[in-house]
Amino acid sequence: MTSRTDKRTNSVVPRRQPVQERAKVRTRQILDVTARLLGEVGFDELTTILIAKELSISVGSLYHYFPNKQAILYALGDRWLETMSQALTSIEQMPIESLSLEDVVDKAVDRMLEVYRDERAILPLAQAMWAVPELRDLDERHDCMIIERMMMIFKRMGFVSSDNELNRLGRAYLEMTHALSLVVVNQVGRRSDRTLADLKRLVFTLLEPHREADVIMAGDQDIEGP
Repeated sequence: MTSRTDKRTNSVVPRRQPVQERAKVRTRQILDVTARLLGEVGFDELTTILIAKELSISVGSLYHYFPNKQAILYALGDRWLETMSQALTSIEQMPIESLSLEDVVDKAVDRMLEVYRDERAILPLAQAMWAVPELRDLDERHDCMIIERMMMIFKRMGFVSSDNELNRLGRAYLEMTHALSLVVVNQVGRRSDRTLADLKRLVFTLLEPHREADVIMAGDQDIEGP
């Protein structure tokens, strides 16, 4: 499991943390515009010049907040992680112990999908988080957060497997929901609805055997892989 230590270098640290409301508003505007442009032109064509132009400010003014494009994308990724954390919290607040597995899957997938729908540039942002060295720890933090918190949710659902097995199951849940949620939000109409229904069936099929699983021996030494 990857450490969640903050690995940011100076190249992705904001120039300053916004304190005054005006600075907070400007920071949100920068992130919102960057998200829109990232979805429109992609990572390679996105530049600070383009971002500043869309905001009707000078590049120098933009640099008062962020030193470069990677720093803006890092902040955008941080916002994505915070929003996903809030979604997980809302799932944790459900009466999981009293719900059927089908209800838990239905509500959990729908809640996390809201985050994907709200972030217009999620596909290029996810690709950047994985591919750009300065952003890679965001991808690692995202994975660790979802796996660890889903493990706790699985325990509340009555899963009695070892932590190693629950970690493996959390990784499978993460990879499945992440990949297909990206597909769902990039489809429209009936096609999107059918893919979402398929995703829920796949998650149910993945989890269903584990709710009544036998206890795995305490000496299980399986190591979680990628």
